[in-house]
Formats: sequence, structure tokens, C-alpha cells
Amino acid sequence: MSQGEAAGLGAAKPQDQGWAWMVLLAAVVLQGLTLGFPCCIGVFFTDLQHEFQASNSETSWFPSIMVAVLHGGGPLCSILVKRFGCRFVVMLGGLLSGLGMVSSSFCKSISQLYLTAGLITGLGSCFSFQAGVTVLGYYFVRWRTLANAMASTGVSLGFTLWPLLSQYLLDEMGWRNTFLIFGGILLNGCVCGAIMRPIQLASGSLPQSAKPEEDPGSRAEEAQLSNGASPHRPTLQQHTKRTKCFQMLQKYLAFDIFCQNKGYQIYTIGVTWMMMGFALPHIYLVPYAIHNGVEERKAALLISIIGFINIFIRPLTGLLSGHRVFTGRRIYLFSLAVLLCGLSNFICVISAELSVLILYCIILSIAMSGVGALTFQVLMDVVEMDRFSSALGLFTILESTTLLIGPPLTGLLVDITSDFHYVFYNSSFFLISAALFMGVSFCALEKKNKLREAHLDNPSRYQYSEMLTEPKAVSQSPPAVEYITSI
Repeated sequence: MSQGEAAGLGAAKPQDQGWAWMVLLAAVVLQGLTLGFPCCIGVFFTDLQHEFQASNSETSWFPSIMVAVLHGGGPLCSILVKRFGCRFVVMLGGLLSGLGMVSSSFCKSISQLYLTAGLITGLGSCFSFQAGVTVLGYYFVRWRTLANAMASTGVSLGFTLWPLLSQYLLDEMGWRNTFLIFGGILLNGCVCGAIMRPIQLASGSLPQSAKPEEDPGSRAEEAQLSNGASPHRPTLQQHTKRTKCFQMLQKYLAFDIFCQNKGYQIYTIGVTWMMMGFALPHIYLVPYAIHNGVEERKAALLISIIGFINIFIRPLTGLLSGHRVFTGRRIYLFSLAVLLCGLSNFICVISAELSVLILYCIILSIAMSGVGALTFQVLMDVVEMDRFSSALGLFTILESTTLLIGPPLTGLLVDITSDFHYVFYNSSFFLISAALFMGVSFCALEKKNKLREAHLDNPSRYQYSEMLTEPKAVSQSPPAVEYITSI
């Protein structure tokens, strides 16, 4: 019996029924604990500045590192999932997240927060979130789209509840005790991981310790080395290591797709540029409102408004964009949502009154729902599914780089000018330019492909993909196989 057949027998029974719905509930909670958590950091921004006598730029490094690691740790998470399974990785992530926030409550400098809350909590959130999303693919087949849409509501719930809880605890007991309590709350990620029990294999399947098949060429090379057949043993060993390293990079970081697939190249560059400005309102909106005389409780409520509207709009946007009418056109919907995000920032520049800021949050939330719902759907449109996981690895690493440097650079500009308006000017510039770049580039690429298809009379299977001149790479094993055999 093959490994895939064994996985299919073992996975068939619990899918789309029974315990799968408990796993979905755990995924909803998990996304609220991980992706929803960074939105509350703006509530503590002013207090941390006063506590550590830090500038806007120095303080913004802390949430920037957290969000960048949360998005950029995907390849490392994939390696751990392949080796230890989703359940273990989710629980490890919950432990790291809680440990990071508990340690943060004892920090004596802002740089220590970079390590504890930024790196440790961010890495833990990355493990829990990405492994939690992956496990849904093993428990759901028929209802997979619905399960992912329902799980994404956890992010919106987190956006709604975290700022309100943060402001209440901050007023009652200060930021240190609040971070300590947050550590305990984030430890519930371990409980969510415990619920995500592994799917049992049928008898006769491969044992847990079974190793993946190795490349025959590599085995032959190793046999040759062990028999002493070659006088150039160090050179062959180095060649073998280089080959394995290249295979690993190609598996988790799709540089070959980036070079050959123009659609993936345009989309990755566009989203990477967009992320320079996308996170700025989440970090600076509350400090901006407080700076302009809005009461702290009401300022924290602004982020909750964004999350509350997302609860209803994001799943609706995801289901609507999945309609066949939008097949091949989702990139333009995505660009339109990014453009609306950028244009909405000008509302804050006009006025900082509470009523105007509430209007801004409503419009921004609607636009953000489109961005959040379409980001990965568009990526699936431009990349073949058998290479999606590796394409996603490079995609998340590049966008995490700009997520890391965007807020501190904007904070430095605010420190120099003492004008918070530059936050929204910067955000609008990056978002609008990214939207126009992606929309115009994909329109030009689509016309080019149509002209080539008409000339060759050979329609391309993928509307946004350049035809590859090299032989197609061997497909990777389904994700479910990796998960089931690693537990």
C-alpha cells in the first residue's frame, strides 16, 4: 500500500463530520488569539513611550517585529509540521506566545520587548496560526471553503475584543500586569492544539518513523562515497550538501516560480510594496486619536469597530469572490480593495474628531475585508496548486520584511516632523501605488497572453501564468500525507 493510499484510508472517516467541527471551533479561537492579538498593541503605545522614554520609531519596532515574525516564520513552521505534526506545533506556538508575554511584563527596556513580545510571541503566534490553518485541510474536504471562511471570523473577533480588554486591564492594573494576564490567555493556544488530535492511520500503513523517499541519485552518490570508489570524496560530499540545500530552498522558497511566472512575480512585488503601508493605521490610529484629544477608552474602541465590521464583511467577501463570475478577475477586486484602503486614509488627514475617525474605521474595515479575504485566493489563481506551499513560503517572507521596516521608518518621520499626518500620507502612498501597479501590470500581462494565445492557437491553462520552458517539477506529496505520517 502506498503512503498516499494509507493516508486516504486513515483520513476518510473523520473528515467533514464529528470531531472536525470541534477542530474548526478551536481554529476560530486560535486565529483570534494569534492574528487578532497584534491589533491591541496600539493601546499600549503611549504608556510604553512614557515608561521607557522611547521615540515613536523605537516603540514601533516592537509591534513590527511581532507582525513580521508572525508572517515570515512560515517556512520554519512548515518544516516543524512535516517533522512533528500540526498538533505539536500548535501547542508549541501557544507555549512560546504565553512565555513571551509573561517575560515582557518584567522587561526593563524597550529593546528587551523586541526579544520577548516581538520575537518570541511573534514566533509562537506564527506556529499556532499556520499549523492551525493547515490542520483544517486534513479534517475538511467537502466543506473546506466554508471551514476556512468560518475560521477567518476568529481574526475579526480578535480585532473586536482584544482592544477593549486591553484598555480595561490597562486602566485597572497597568501595562505590566496586563501583559502578564495576556501570557495566560495566549497559553490557551495549547488547549486549542490539544483538541486538534491527529487523524489515525489504517492498519498496514507506514510507521510513524518512516522516512521520506530519497533521491536515487543521492543514494547512489552516498554508496559510492562509502565504498571509497571516488578519489574526490570531499568534493562529492560538498556537492551532495549543495544539492540537498538547493532542493530544500526550492521546496520551501519558490525562487524558480518567481523567476518564471510573471503573474506570481507581479503579485509578490505588489503585495510586498503594499505591506509598507498596510499595517500603519493599526499601530498609529490609537496614538493619533489620543494625541488629538480623544479619550483613551474611545480611542481603543476605534480598532474594535474595525474588527466588528470585519466579522460580517470578510466571510461575505470571501464567498462572493468565489463565484464563477469573478473567476480570473479576483486580482482586480483585490487591487480595488487595496486602492480603497489607501484612499480612506485621507479621511484622517481632514479631521481627527471622533465622528470622522469612526467613519474612517467603517470604510477602512470594508476595504480591509476585501484584502484579507482575497490575498490567498489570488495567490492560488497565479500559482499551480502543487507548488502553492513553496510559493507561499517566499511570499510571506518577502511581505514580512516590509512589515518589519515600514512602521519604524514612518515613526522616525513622525519624530522628525512631530506630525502624525505623515502616518496616513505614507500609508496612502504605498497602498495606492501598489494597487495601481498590480492592476495595470496584470491587465498588460493578460493582453500579452491573449495575443500569444491567438498567435499560437494554444490557450494557456492559467490566465496569469507565463508558460514554463523547463520540464514541470515533480509534484510534492499532499499536505495531509506529511501531517498524518509525522504523528
